[in-house]
Amino acid sequence: MSSFDVKTGNARRTPVLFTRVTEVIMGRFIYLDNAATTKVYPEVAKAVLPYFTELYGNPSSIYSFAGKAKDAVEEAREAIAGIIGAKPNEIYFTGGGSESDNWAIKSTVEAYGSKGAHVITTKIEHHAVLHTCEWLENNGCEVTYLDVDENGLVNPADVEAAIKDNTVLISVMMANNEIGTIEPIAEIGEIARRHGVLFHTDAVQAYCHVPIDVNKMNIDMLSASGHKVGAPKGVGFLYMKRGIRNKSFLHGGAQERGKRAGTTNVPGIVGLAMASRITSDYMKEHAADMASLRDYLIKRVTEEIPYSICNGDRVKRLPNNANFCFRFIEGESLLLLLDNKGICGSSGSACTSASLDPSHVLLAIGLPHEIAHGSLRLTLSSEITKEDIDYTVDCLKEIVARLRSMSPLYDDFIKNEK
Repeated sequence: MSSFDVKTGNARRTPVLFTRVTEVIMGRFIYLDNAATTKVYPEVAKAVLPYFTELYGNPSSIYSFAGKAKDAVEEAREAIAGIIGAKPNEIYFTGGGSESDNWAIKSTVEAYGSKGAHVITTKIEHHAVLHTCEWLENNGCEVTYLDVDENGLVNPADVEAAIKDNTVLISVMMANNEIGTIEPIAEIGEIARRHGVLFHTDAVQAYCHVPIDVNKMNIDMLSASGHKVGAPKGVGFLYMKRGIRNKSFLHGGAQERGKRAGTTNVPGIVGLAMASRITSDYMKEHAADMASLRDYLIKRVTEEIPYSICNGDRVKRLPNNANFCFRFIEGESLLLLLDNKGICGSSGSACTSASLDPSHVLLAIGLPHEIAHGSLRLTLSSEITKEDIDYTVDCLKEIVARLRSMSPLYDDFIKNEK
């Protein structure tokens, strides 16, 4: 174990964890799980430090020292609002995307429909939405879970057909966190507006990665999370269009204009705003380059590894997302062997979620269980190079071949093919 010298700020002995990370970095280390979380930008880490050590005042206090922290929060609110075309007073800071989803959905039902309300969503939403809807069902609400096509796209016509007299909310994610498919949000928003139904979108994966204008897209509420865009974990926001009468979700204080109790996370909010600007600027300048590298990865994998498929829409997808399924292997084994090569990815396999079922998203797009179990999601960042992709694909080819060589199912399949 190591200890920390408070006076000097130096560790007296190198921590075991740090030694392990150093060993990985000294070899080959490729992080391809940016949909799960991202590295905090160095500029962000530098910018937030003073709000831990110098400008640490509570912005809810009235003395001038706290005013500097309050000013920083309001500047951040204005910056974030500008990125999505909102007004600053429509941005409410939260602890992250899951809280924002819960707030938007539960508060809408409470404010507009009570127990007899009807909510429309899709079968491929993040569990922050799906589990919230399940909770609503257990408390007397009605929820319609819409199907998607083989690429993960929901049909706007199906959304409109599902609307009832008691429908109070439509909640459809902007981009899927597993397969990267970007949904027709503007069309759905127009339908919701025409029928007088509130429209919420979980934009955790899309925020700062694809252009968003909440007014042009007819979005009433939008959830986002900082750690997907190079900001610290534990901070996010809910955009709530002015005039929506949703009540507080957390009680106990008057923060966030009386809507969200809890001491304001000043460093997190400052970091969220700066990271949002950086990621948004990168999106505008380099999205095409990122998408080109993503397509190169998809092309190599699907052409060079037999019995592999790319999941999700090939065009309407996040610029950094590639999701595959490999027949005759398990996703967990694939992840562990990739980790041995210094490559970080993720999987929709049951083994990674303590569930006996594979990804609900892959099942929703029509994949059978035995194929959905062999899934792999690789999500790029601006640091990933073509050489990194080549190394990853070469490792994948070797690992998949190795795992299949131990599979009696694959052996039988090959014999029958011959």
